[in-house]
Amino acid sequence: MRVLQQLSPISRFFSVTLVLSALTASLGAVAFEPRSCEITSLAVEGAPDGIVFIADPHLREGNLSQARTAVDQINAMHPKLVLIGGDFVFGKGEDLAIHSLWSEIDAPVYAVLGNHDYHSGDHASSLVGKIVSVRSASLQAGQYDVTHLQDNTTDRAYADELEAVLEQNGVHVLRNEVVELEIDGKPVRLVGVDDGWAGMAAPPALEPTDAFTIYMIHEPECIGEWDADLILAGHTHGGQFLPAGVANRLGLSGESQQNNTTVYVTRGIGTSSLPWEVRVAPPEILRIVPA
Repeated sequence: MRVLQQLSPISRFFSVTLVLSALTASLGAVAFEPRSCEITSLAVEGAPDGIVFIADPHLREGNLSQARTAVDQINAMHPKLVLIGGDFVFGKGEDLAIHSLWSEIDAPVYAVLGNHDYHSGDHASSLVGKIVSVRSASLQAGQYDVTHLQDNTTDRAYADELEAVLEQNGVHVLRNEVVELEIDGKPVRLVGVDDGWAGMAAPPALEPTDAFTIYMIHEPECIGEWDADLILAGHTHGGQFLPAGVANRLGLSGESQQNNTTVYVTRGIGTSSLPWEVRVAPPEILRIVPA
């Protein structure tokens, strides 16, 4: 399989984000914050029914009500498995007790961590460094290596603390781990790859399987040459300032096909990773259904 070719649009997006961040600070909010999520159905051949995927909650007091609405929407679908693609936190200083919210999901929950969960690349100065450094990452099969992205912004102790809180609230965090599951009698292999921008991604070596195989990683530009039926990512917020259709055309959200593998980049459920409530791309819950 080819490596997902999204680096250039994503890099351009984050560069524009820096400019728009400065503008919103001086001009005030320029967009609205939807209070509920759009539900997208993704049909994948061989997929079991009942899998739901979300990402980028960036949970804080200011968006807790919206996140609880998203949990209610998820529970109303009666899922058999819920996957969360990282960026649980907004920033340092947030009370991690707020993540008790995830215990309200009425299904098994598995997750990966995102760059904000390591406080890696979550400020303007470190953001630029990550955009530049990821260009030299090796994403080829058998040669995957992003360790050079580890730097003094990668806070492993904080990620460990967050993981402990999430586990206490029913979220099984996968950090370069694989779990074998079964949904309605169908075997499912779930591979959770740790955060790329933090330099922690190290996908495990696996034997071939007939199980429906899902890979999760936070950043789509860190997707490797993986033997999978479905690859799920978040991180981009669907362009955040862009209408959904534009973001899809730029590869910042939505579905793509990579050598018979379906890749989906979700717009996320959170409000914004910025201090201001600014977002055009509507938040999204992804429901995976059999084709």
